[in-house]
Amino acid sequence: MTAPTINGTRYPQPIEDLLPAARDLDLPDGEDFPSRNRLMREFRIGAPKAGELLALLKAEATAPPADTAKTTTPDPAAAPAEPEPAAPVAPDPTPAPGITPPEPVEQVAEVGRPDTLATPKPVRPAVVWPVVLLALPAFVAVWSGWVGLGGLTGFGVVHPLPGIADGFSINTAITLPIGVETYGAYALYVWLSGRVPDAARRFAKWSALGSLAVGALGQVAYHLLVAANVTSAPWWITTAVSVLPVAVLGMGAALAHLVRSHD
Repeated sequence: MTAPTINGTRYPQPIEDLLPAARDLDLPDGEDFPSRNRLMREFRIGAPKAGELLALLKAEATAPPADTAKTTTPDPAAAPAEPEPAAPVAPDPTPAPGITPPEPVEQVAEVGRPDTLATPKPVRPAVVWPVVLLALPAFVAVWSGWVGLGGLTGFGVVHPLPGIADGFSINTAITLPIGVETYGAYALYVWLSGRVPDAARRFAKWSALGSLAVGALGQVAYHLLVAANVTSAPWWITTAVSVLPVAVLGMGAALAHLVRSHD
């Protein structure tokens, strides 16, 4: 005769009814769950059902505990929290359809009110044409002085293309005013333009001042020699004047390099 299962019946019980009885089984020391064979013997069930019941017991043991936190009852005596102020909403600059935005009002300064805003008037650039009148007589004086000093220091007429153009000749004395004065004017422009790197601006400043000083000394030397009826300049003046074309070439190449430099 088949022994009855739980609740006095020998019919198979569902897993939900067997689970409480499986929790109440006495287990030997060192065991956390009953074995599948014991579940089969105790409840007269098959191996699949006993395995499912054992899996439910193990799942209950590993499930996290239920949230037992109690809801805090608000203190009626506590002051209610003030709501945070809403962030201001910036107005939409786009006008609504059909509405024409107002024209901006131009601020005009009042007479006798220095604290009021005034509309700036356009500034007219300074005229530069008087420089031409200043440069013409200076050009004549500087040109004649350098050419005369070149004649006293050995500069003169040469034939640069012998055998090619024997009739072509040039007075090398013109290289002095063209080289020295042209470089001085260009270096002065680079210095005062403010549109070049700092290294080029410093080089242009000092070389422009030096070129203008050399030009002034050349004019002084020429007029002193002519006033003293000297037909040939001393050796030290000849030496200084003869190296001017080479010095101008070197300074011009250096300044052109510095102007184009990005360092």
